[in-house]
Amino acid sequence: MIVSVAFDSREGDAKQWVEAAKPDYVTLIDQNHYVAELYNMVNVNQAVWIDEAGIIVRPTESAGAYEGFRKMNRETSEIPEDVAKITADAKITYYNALRDWVNKGTASEYAFDAEQARAHLTLRTENTARAHAAFSLGQHLLRIGQVEEGKRFVAEASRLHPDSWNIWRQGAGVNERSLAANADFWERVDALGDKKYYAPVDMKGMPQ
Repeated sequence: MIVSVAFDSREGDAKQWVEAAKPDYVTLIDQNHYVAELYNMVNVNQAVWIDEAGIIVRPTESAGAYEGFRKMNRETSEIPEDVAKITADAKITYYNALRDWVNKGTASEYAFDAEQARAHLTLRTENTARAHAAFSLGQHLLRIGQVEEGKRFVAEASRLHPDSWNIWRQGAGVNERSLAANADFWERVDALGDKKYYAPVDMKGMPQ
């Protein structure tokens, strides 16, 4: 089964899109980022494969995402044709791999064994643990009306865990589509330089 989780502390931002899509699978809005903390998810869209026994088959990874948007013409929102094809192919490759695992289980070439799964885990550091604690406290303060103090803790969470775009977005401005894609987002993307926005996925056929 599919469980989709929106990491959005502002419930209304995600809820309108969920309701418009009318998904036929479980869809949750995780305002406190409990799932992000549990599975070390730092961006969207990311996925983790878990089998019927509750065993992680593939730890958190980008779910068929490719950062073609970085080559987008920001004035026209157009993406070069070759880049758009890579982006589309990445989605199809990941989708097909997931279907292969669903159909074949441990016999799937895309399923990691226990040793491989452990090798692909990203372990929590002291700073990431502190960041999630600060984020949770910040969200609580925002909900009880202590706005400035809440924002301060959210900002501290982002400082402690700078790789988490999920945390950063909660303190960023949003556009008319409720997306954190304003000038501050592009400045942060540009600051990456040669660093990847999406971590490469260890899967045959996925762009690196």
